[in-house]
Amino acid sequence: MSIIKELTASLKEIVNNAGYEVENLILQPSGRKDLGQFQINDAMPLAKKYGKAPRMIAEDIAKLLEQDNRFTNINIAGPGFINITLTDEYLSELMNKISEDLNNNIDKEQPKKIVLDYGGANVAKALHVGHLRSANIGEALKRLARLLGHEVLGDAHLGDYGRPLGLVVLELKHMYPELPYFDESYEGDYSEVELPITNADLEKIYPLASTKAKEDEAYLEEGREVTAKIQSYERGYYDLWKRVVEISKADINKTYKELNVDFELWLGESDSAEYFEELIKIFEDKNIIVESEGAKIVEVIKEDDKAPMPPLLLVKSNGSVSYETTDLATILQRKKDYNPDEIWYCVDGRQDLHFEQVFRAARKAELVDENVVLEFIGFGTMNGKDGKPFKTRDGGVMTLKSLIELVNEETLKRINPETVPEEERAEVAKTVAIAALKYADLLPYRGTDYIFEVEKFADLEGKTGPYLLYSTIRMKSLLNKAKELKQERIHTLKGETETEIALTILNLPIVLTRSLETKTLNDIAEYVYKLTSLYNKFYAENKVLVEENKELQESWLVLTKLVYDINNVLLDVLGLKVPEKM
Repeated sequence: MSIIKELTASLKEIVNNAGYEVENLILQPSGRKDLGQFQINDAMPLAKKYGKAPRMIAEDIAKLLEQDNRFTNINIAGPGFINITLTDEYLSELMNKISEDLNNNIDKEQPKKIVLDYGGANVAKALHVGHLRSANIGEALKRLARLLGHEVLGDAHLGDYGRPLGLVVLELKHMYPELPYFDESYEGDYSEVELPITNADLEKIYPLASTKAKEDEAYLEEGREVTAKIQSYERGYYDLWKRVVEISKADINKTYKELNVDFELWLGESDSAEYFEELIKIFEDKNIIVESEGAKIVEVIKEDDKAPMPPLLLVKSNGSVSYETTDLATILQRKKDYNPDEIWYCVDGRQDLHFEQVFRAARKAELVDENVVLEFIGFGTMNGKDGKPFKTRDGGVMTLKSLIELVNEETLKRINPETVPEEERAEVAKTVAIAALKYADLLPYRGTDYIFEVEKFADLEGKTGPYLLYSTIRMKSLLNKAKELKQERIHTLKGETETEIALTILNLPIVLTRSLETKTLNDIAEYVYKLTSLYNKFYAENKVLVEENKELQESWLVLTKLVYDINNVLLDVLGLKVPEKM
């Protein structure tokens, strides 16, 4: 239990001792620092319960608070708002408790098993800027949930099934008809066949094949036939498809690693194929399939719907399954393999309707127990300065690799050549570039579109990833210079800025819990910036290393270490790595 929660429970007991039963006392930061650090507003609802004026109730509570040596400046404002301030001694004591173990300032939750579906890269296609948001937000949510005590499995959920892959294999057949994969008489081991393509080739092949399919009906029909061969595990075609997936997956993984994103599961849509037959039977046994023009659909509309809700397409008229079907089969698979308490989907906000259909169908067919949470976590788009989706200079779709390189070029200009040797500069610049990119992406509320400006977010000043990294490195440098000095406990919080830092630290568990509840990272991004800025203000106000008062110096060093440790935890949650120097 966090310190702020313990304090709230203690205050609740005081209110009860004053003769008033309160269920959920709320201790909130005061909006008027001149009146107090915190405010208790429970006198108003208690007034209705006990039929007394709220100010009279507040006065009864205040009398007991005044007898507690942890609090000072007890006063009542307005009709009954109780303002309280923590004494310097008590606040210092709380900071020492947190510095002993940061877990004393984190509210762990009842552990749940969660499968988090994020990433969503399409095999044989270049990752684009939209994949940044899914991977970035998903990874941070995974790390946050683990910090608060949950078991989380991150699934890349690759798009590796359906016609796009069939078209890629078809184009390879046209380009390299001599490959053994297309020779029906070949009986050798396909793993020994040298495939003359790289992932860069694959990224060019799909757009080419897609354009051909749009312009040539015969080519499109041949693509359908190849897709059917792959999905029926036909020798040669299926084996080539597996090679294509492996080549693409390796490159996708490399890019995600650069972004400090890691998946426990590298499953794709194709992994759900073995569950299709069982899935369809479940729907048939529930008698909830409707035949419509040769297709099989599931009605998911509800009586209280205020907007149109189209039926879910389960099986197409040509017998192939839909994107919705693969997602339903994946739910069935996850239930069998992991039996999760919750399944989260971190995907583009424009897929809201799709997942509403899938979730409703899953509930209707009882694919998971009714207490299992299925949650859609949508996000907006990253836009350029023109307010439109981020594109290349020639107007094409911006690939994720291109975006990383663009930011990397900008951060490289800002690396200090006096502190970072030439041979380390490129690696440090890449670390800083990734931090700039990720922090800028997590700073706005995830559901909104935002404008990404390379120069702005790569800056060492302002609300940016590089600013946070630089400040954290400076804290570490100060602590290293002071390693021979005593750093055991905080004796006093002398200045206004130090006190503000301490109060901000006390608010951390509230920020973490709220962020997980809302599945957003912007509060954490804002919090770590606020804490860092407060520390930098403190740093500018005080000469820590030459302070003559040793108890004060020790207090400052312990406070520095505390902020440094919290920064490292939160930057790790956000997926930002801190270099040794920059």
